[in-house]
Amino acid sequence: MSSAGLFPLYSGAGVTPGAPVPRITSLLIKPASAVCNLDCEYCFYLDREADPYKELPARRMTEDTLERLVKSYLPYSYPQSSFIFQGGEPTLAGLEFFKRLVEFQKQYGRNGQQVSNALQTNGTLLDEHWCQFLREYNWFVGLSLDGPEAVNDLYRYNKQRHGTWRRVVASVELLQKHRVEFNILCVVSRANVEKAGELYRFFKGLGVNNIQFIPLAEFDSSGNPLPFALSPEQYGRFLVELFNQWWPDRRTMHIRLFDNIAESLAGLKPTTCTMHETCDSYVVVEYNGDVFPCDFFVEKPWKLGNIVADSWSEIARRPRRFEFASKKTLAHPDCQACDYQSICHGGCPKFRAGPQHRFTDLDYFCIAYKMIFARATDPLRGEVARAIAPAPKG
Repeated sequence: MSSAGLFPLYSGAGVTPGAPVPRITSLLIKPASAVCNLDCEYCFYLDREADPYKELPARRMTEDTLERLVKSYLPYSYPQSSFIFQGGEPTLAGLEFFKRLVEFQKQYGRNGQQVSNALQTNGTLLDEHWCQFLREYNWFVGLSLDGPEAVNDLYRYNKQRHGTWRRVVASVELLQKHRVEFNILCVVSRANVEKAGELYRFFKGLGVNNIQFIPLAEFDSSGNPLPFALSPEQYGRFLVELFNQWWPDRRTMHIRLFDNIAESLAGLKPTTCTMHETCDSYVVVEYNGDVFPCDFFVEKPWKLGNIVADSWSEIARRPRRFEFASKKTLAHPDCQACDYQSICHGGCPKFRAGPQHRFTDLDYFCIAYKMIFARATDPLRGEVARAIAPAPKG
């Protein structure tokens, strides 16, 4: 079947006439918007001038909006539908909210449809009832934890400025007890960037075999990194040391960035949008049904529509979506001559626009990526080659 048979064609402004409309392949849903029960020092949601809902202290998705979301998205995304819940803190919506979600998915799903659900949480509200539900319906959980207690609690604390480490580690044990599949999301900041080996051994000691490391870089109004932000060189050294620690365990331990590099080298589309050619694989659905192209750009100028008023086909066709998706294609001259351009595709628009608000700039972490690609691509390429080599005959 041709691409025209798979996707509707778009001929709107700013897009090549007759070009296929990229399908929205997953939803990042914020049932409590940016509201959270913690007060982490580095949270990029806090006090954002561009937050379109900053005057609203309480934000919760209604059951009617939830039903509309499921009822409209399941037929659009057939046969594979992906729902990812994030925040703020999504568990603030309550367990009953997620039970209703599953009921709606059962009601509106079609025979043969595959529906996956995931939850990114700070873990402080998980209990036995949550874990029983997550296990029963095969949810995947991302759990935020930045390392040992002294490291984690330096920046991750609640409204009373009390550390969260003990409560989150208890949630790790609960998830393991109930055999809920999960990974750890570890923010790399000034608190832990010089501790790659220590972090790796800590998580391994917890029995964790799936980790995602996220670099921290936020900037003031003049484009200067905030005190907890990394330098590109620091992050590059961190990744190289992490790779050296991980390499002997590569068959049993998953680190998302290294898996993504291997996927790219194998000719596959990496699971992280940062390494895609364009930014159009997922959209964000806010608590009131508003849709945006990226969680880092939940801002009025980038609003694509609302699920109550617009169909998913209409949202997918919006010229603003194509405008945002094309930001990654604005290649910096250095990228055009880079050996690794086919892997990173210019990096993340957040880190390109972050310092000076110019999408045409280099990714802030460009130096770090070059450092880890130089260390990792050859051994990973060899590993990929061995994995896909035909079995010996006879």
